[in-house]
Amino acid sequence: MKIISDWFQRFFNDPQAVILTVVLALGTSVILVMGRDLAPVLASLVIAYLLEGIVQLLQNRLRLPRLLGTVVVFVLFLAFVLFLLFGLLPLASRQLTQLIQQFPNMIVQGQNLLLSLPALYPEFITEAQVLGVINAMKAEIANWGQNVLTWSLAAGMGFITIVVYLVLVPLLVFFFLKDKELILTWLRGFLPRDHSLAQQVWREVDRQMGNYVRGKFLEILVVWVATYVAFAYMGLQFAMLLALMVGLSVIVPYIGAVVVTVPVALVAFFQWGWGSEFLWLLGVYLIIQGLDGNVLVPLLFSEVVDLHPIAIIAAVLVFGGLWGFWGVFFAIPLATVVQSILKAWPRPAVVVG
Repeated sequence: MKIISDWFQRFFNDPQAVILTVVLALGTSVILVMGRDLAPVLASLVIAYLLEGIVQLLQNRLRLPRLLGTVVVFVLFLAFVLFLLFGLLPLASRQLTQLIQQFPNMIVQGQNLLLSLPALYPEFITEAQVLGVINAMKAEIANWGQNVLTWSLAAGMGFITIVVYLVLVPLLVFFFLKDKELILTWLRGFLPRDHSLAQQVWREVDRQMGNYVRGKFLEILVVWVATYVAFAYMGLQFAMLLALMVGLSVIVPYIGAVVVTVPVALVAFFQWGWGSEFLWLLGVYLIIQGLDGNVLVPLLFSEVVDLHPIAIIAAVLVFGGLWGFWGVFFAIPLATVVQSILKAWPRPAVVVG
C-alpha cells in the first residue's frame, strides 16, 4: 500500500492534476454509459467542432458577424448532406446492387481458375487442396450472406431512428455553432477558477485534433475524386463504389490501404483477366496510393504530432473496439489527446544526488 500511496502523492499532489483527472473521468464515463443514447448530440458536437474552423475563417478574413458566418456555413453543410443523400448514396447503392448480382458469376470464374491450378502446377498444388479451399470459401460466403441479411433487417428496423437523426443532428449543429460562447461560458461555471492545466491540454488537443480531422476529411475527398476519375477513365466497373472505398480506406492507416486493394484487384481481374488493362489499373492505383502517402499526407498533416506506427495500430484496435466505426475514424485524434495529456501532466522534480 505504501508504494501505491507514494506513487499517488507523486503524480496527484498537484490540484490541477486532480481537476483534470476528474474532468476526464466524468467525460469518459458519460460517453461509455450514455454514448448510444447521446449519439445525435455527440455527432452534432463533432460536426459543429469541424465546422467551427470555417466559421472563424469567415469571421477573421471576411469580417462577417458570427450569426451570418454560422448561417453561411450551415447552408453549405446542408447542401453537402443533401448531395450525399441524393447524389452519392443512390449511385453507390446501385453499383453495390449490381456487384452483388454479378457475385455468383465471379464465384464460378474463381472456382474454374482454382480448378485449373493443379494441371498447371501439379508439383505444388493438388486437386484435393483446391477442393478444400473452395469448400472453405463457400462456408465463409454463406456466413457472410447471413450476416448481410441480419444487418439489412436491423438497418430496416432502424429506419425511423435514421430519419430522426437526420432532423435532430442538423438542428443541433446549428445551435452548437450559433451559441458556442454561451455554451462554453455555462460549462466554465462548473470548473474551479484555476483550471489552467485543463486549458493547456485543451489548447494542445484542439490544435492537434482540428488539424488532423479537417486534414483527414480533405484527404478522403481528394483520394476519392482522384481514384474515381482514374477508374472511370479506364472503364473499370463499379468505379464510384470502389473509389469511395479507397477514399474511406485512408481513415485506417496502413490497414485500410491493404484491405481495399483486394476488392479493387478482384473486380479488375474478373473484368479483364490477366491482361494489360489489369496491370495498367493496378499501376495507376499504386501511384495514387504512393502520392497519397508521400505527398498529400505530409502536406495536410505537417503540423500533426507524429505517432509511432505501433501507437497508431494500438489506438485503432482499442478505440475501434470501444466505439466501432467512429472509434476507428477518431483513433489517431484520440491518441493525440492521450499524448497531449501525458505531455502536460505535472511531474515531480527529479532530485539528483
